[in-house]
Amino acid sequence: MTELRLTQFAGGGGCACKIPPGELDDLVATLARTGGPPVSPAAPLLVGLDGGGDDAAVVRLDAERAIVTTADFFTPVVDDPYDWGRIAAANALSDVYAMGGTPWAAVNLLAWPRETLPMELAAEVLRGGRDVAHAAGCQVSGGHSVTDPEPKYGMSVVGMVHPDRMLRQDAAEPGRPLTLTKPLGSGVLNARHKTTGTVFPEAVEVMAALNRDASLAAVDAGIRAGTDVTGFGLLGHAYKMARASGVTLAVDAAAVPYLADARAALADGFVSGGTRRNLGWVESHVDFGNTPDGERLLLADAQTSGGLLLAGEVPGYPVIGEVLPRGEAPVVVRA
Repeated sequence: MTELRLTQFAGGGGCACKIPPGELDDLVATLARTGGPPVSPAAPLLVGLDGGGDDAAVVRLDAERAIVTTADFFTPVVDDPYDWGRIAAANALSDVYAMGGTPWAAVNLLAWPRETLPMELAAEVLRGGRDVAHAAGCQVSGGHSVTDPEPKYGMSVVGMVHPDRMLRQDAAEPGRPLTLTKPLGSGVLNARHKTTGTVFPEAVEVMAALNRDASLAAVDAGIRAGTDVTGFGLLGHAYKMARASGVTLAVDAAAVPYLADARAALADGFVSGGTRRNLGWVESHVDFGNTPDGERLLLADAQTSGGLLLAGEVPGYPVIGEVLPRGEAPVVVRA
C-alpha cells in the first residue's frame, strides 16, 4: 500500500481535472436557455444558473433562513489517501463558505477502482473527509459509491445562510478593495508532486484548511460579494465575478501571495493542462499590460481548495487589488 501512488491513477489532479471553463460556460448557458417546468414559489431560488456561476445553489426557507446546497469531487491531488480526503472535503465545504453560509450535513461521493486499489485506501480517504467535516461542525452520514477505473472523491454538502448576509458573485461594487485569503500555487506544486512524488507539506495544509474563519469575518465585515478560487484560477474566478457584477477587477500582481515553492515549480515547467486552458480562456478578457508570461500562468494556475476572493477588506488577509467601474476589460492586471 505504501508504494501505491494515487496520483498515477488519474489523468488530472484535483480541481485541474475540471471541464475547461469555456466549455462549461457553453454547457451551463444551454441549460439556462432551455429552462424547465415552474417550481413551487414556497421555496424560491435565490441563487441558481442565472447568477453568474456562483459556487452553490441557494433556496429561501423564510426571511432569516436559506438552504445552501452543493456537490464537489475530484481525482487524487496528492498520493496520501488521508490527505486527499481532507483536501477534497475542505474543497466541497468551501462552496458553502463562499456563499457566506455554514455547512450542516454532508454525504460522501466515492468512485473507486476496486480491482487495482485496496479498499483500505478508500477507507483512509473517507476518514480524512470525515475528520475535516467534523472539524467544521458538519455531520457526515453515508453517501454514494460506484466502481470506476479512475478514483474520485468528494462530498455533497447542505448548509444554511441568512438571505440578507450572503456572499455572491454579482454583488461586487466599485470602490471596494479585493482580498484573497489563501496563497496561490497549489496547481504547479500538485503538478510537480504528480510527476516526481515530491511532497509539499505547506501546500497540503493550505489545501486542507477550511475557509470558515475567512467567510465568517467577511460576512461580519458587511462584505456581500465573493467566490472561492479553485480550478479556473484567480483570473478565471475574477473574470466570472467581474462579468456577473458588471465591474472591472484590478489585480496588483506584486500583492498576490504564493506558496513558497510555487515559482520554482513554474520555472521548472510544472504547469498543468488545466492552467494553460484557464489562461487561454481568460486572456481575451484580461488587460495584462506588461505582465510577464510566467506571472500570467501563475495568476491562472488551477487551484485546488483555494481561498476566498472577496470584494472588501478582511483584517488579517492581503488586499490584492480593487473593484473599479466597468472598463474596456473585465479584469486588469497591474504588473
